[in-house]
Amino acid sequence: MGKQTQRFESHQVKQAADVLRRGGLLAFATETVYGLGADACDGTAVAGVYAAKGRPAFNPLIIHLPDLAAAERFGVFSPLARKLAEAFWPGPLSLVVPVRNGAGLSSLVTAGLDTVAIRVPAHEGARALLAAFGGPVAAPSANPSGGISPTRMCHVLDGLDGKIDGVLDGGDCDVGLESTILYVGEDVALLRAGGVTVEDVEAVLGQAVARPEDPDTPRSPGQLASHYAPDAKVRINASEARADEVLIGFGAVTGAELNLSETGDLAEAAANLFDMLRRADLLARRDAGTIAISPVPLKGLGLAINDRLSRAAADRD
Repeated sequence: MGKQTQRFESHQVKQAADVLRRGGLLAFATETVYGLGADACDGTAVAGVYAAKGRPAFNPLIIHLPDLAAAERFGVFSPLARKLAEAFWPGPLSLVVPVRNGAGLSSLVTAGLDTVAIRVPAHEGARALLAAFGGPVAAPSANPSGGISPTRMCHVLDGLDGKIDGVLDGGDCDVGLESTILYVGEDVALLRAGGVTVEDVEAVLGQAVARPEDPDTPRSPGQLASHYAPDAKVRINASEARADEVLIGFGAVTGAELNLSETGDLAEAAANLFDMLRRADLLARRDAGTIAISPVPLKGLGLAINDRLSRAAADRD
């Protein structure tokens, strides 16, 4: 029997924030769609988001914060990024910027990348929740992966009741369409169309925004076959380590220098994945060796873990 989902009225913001502090999963309304929130600094909680959604891969997640000042604690905002934030926040725009050193975000949120997607929602209830929680909330849409995005609380419960710890009812979503995502580097590129039009962005910038069909536009993070890859070569589904290999184990594995989860817990393994790859890369490069990784079951979160490991082990040009 699945766990009972607690429903929160809109005035019970403090109780909802406590769910996040305990590492729970909380669905909450924004002006775009309902998000499935977790403490973005808690890797196990973030892994729970993927598990609840049945999300097939660890794609980067958007973190939600109450204002620009809070956002700048986690991302590095260039003058260009700040101009966009000041023009469209709070609102349905997510900005992909360099992650700030020492921000403390779970590597599952950034999918091991050096950038982070940040949004300040306009919904009054969401901003009250974020202010009460006092930290970044990672929140993809609150629906099973591949399903229709939820714009009402009943939509959330239809797909996730019994898989999450609470819902903060914020009524129907006004925009009903996910946020626009912009990559902000030397120029600005559209990664996903959404609640803010490209024309409005270009009017603020006074310059064109690169579109997905443009050959020089950065591809959305997570799409490349060889991605999230350490410098050292990676061998997956290894039963044991060879002489020149650093072994990352899973479960009760003899001779593993590192272990995703000694108890074979897939949520713990997901939370540790990117950090373990970084640590193994340092060890392997020190000894001019390679990385070997024990088999991880192809079920539940193991599907997403294996997706990332196969990308890390893919042949590189």
